[in-house]
Amino acid sequence: MTHENNTDSQVIGQKIYSLIEKLYPICRSITGNGVRETIKILQEYIPLEIKEIPTGTKVFDWAVPKEWNIKNAYIKNSKGEKIIDFQKSNLHVINYSIPINQKMNLQELQPHLHTLPKHPDWIPYLTSYYKENWGFCLTHNQYKELTEDIYEVVIDSSLTEGSLTYGELFLPGDSSEEILFTCYICHPSLCNDNLSGTAILTFLAQELQQKKRIKSYRFLFLVETIGAITWLALNQDKIQHIKAGIVAVDLGDAGPMTYKKTKTDHTLINQIVEQVLSETNKPYTIREFSPLGSDERQFCSPGINLNIGSLMRSHYDVYPQYHTSADDLSFMDQNALTDSLNIFREITFIIEHNQTFQNSNPHCEPQLGRRGVYSHIGGQKERNIDTKALFWLLNYSDGNHSLLDISCLSKIPFRKMNDAAEILLQTGLLYPQIQ
Repeated sequence: MTHENNTDSQVIGQKIYSLIEKLYPICRSITGNGVRETIKILQEYIPLEIKEIPTGTKVFDWAVPKEWNIKNAYIKNSKGEKIIDFQKSNLHVINYSIPINQKMNLQELQPHLHTLPKHPDWIPYLTSYYKENWGFCLTHNQYKELTEDIYEVVIDSSLTEGSLTYGELFLPGDSSEEILFTCYICHPSLCNDNLSGTAILTFLAQELQQKKRIKSYRFLFLVETIGAITWLALNQDKIQHIKAGIVAVDLGDAGPMTYKKTKTDHTLINQIVEQVLSETNKPYTIREFSPLGSDERQFCSPGINLNIGSLMRSHYDVYPQYHTSADDLSFMDQNALTDSLNIFREITFIIEHNQTFQNSNPHCEPQLGRRGVYSHIGGQKERNIDTKALFWLLNYSDGNHSLLDISCLSKIPFRKMNDAAEILLQTGLLYPQIQ
């Protein structure tokens, strides 16, 4: 793993948190101005290209829906008091609620009210994207305080011909082979799900943009499900270049890392992520692929079949704050945010440096001293060269084992293996396998 000092670690954690804090108040959905506002803020960090796909556009078995926007919503009692106020929490309104302006009694209102009895102080997050409906979400304690009354119910929203919006950044490398990193930006004021993934990928893209790259990288900031379907439907010519990728979700809580594998089991991205997680010397969980979850189910669908996994901390079916108002800024752990970014940094380091080598002197063990190998090690003490890695490399560099393969077999961290390979390259004992 990369080794940052405590000050650097705190600084990047604060930067990630500050971006989440900036995005947190925005009411987002699968379409609308909230998504545009979010992408414009991200453009302050990375040069995202904004794409607008018109309502009605056919995308495989789907069509881009009408655009939804909301200005205000509330429920007032007969005294004129706002007992539910969208301005205090945008989770109070079911996402994609149709406009309404009516007066009704409690019995008429109750079917449109939703709570979490098990967590009476939390507001649930609910949506109704593809069925016209309306409703309010509130804490169960608020619900219990409602009395017989005539209530003024207002949702000042609109469903109109518009477009679906997403952000895209392509970073070309020496190779046309692409690595895809994607997250979703449709949820309103929910931090872990998924402002954490959005912020992590923003800073990862910012760092990769400043480096020389062997692989090409594509970053997609999509709305969940329909956004991924739309991008795949309209970019089928690009799919063939994508060799691997990760959906970034739920990366800000203090739980251990979780990786959901690609649909095809034995893939390079699975091997890379598992190696990185093992090198952290911290608890982690590996889950098999299932067609449930986030956009990996679109990227791994039979007609697309990309090698896309999903990386998170606590899985969404584990932490109770998921899809509730408790997934707020206080749920974010700055150390966990830093750690998550470091995981992604390490994944890209292996992607960039994983090579396959040939031993130029394969007949028995070469005489290392005569070739000045040890003097090279002595001159690079700050890199803490692992001499065992030299012998593993010389024995397994047969054109069939990559640097990552040898790291996994030897249990020697990839960076140490890479440092040792550089020394053997300098002394002519290794040469790159021509792809």
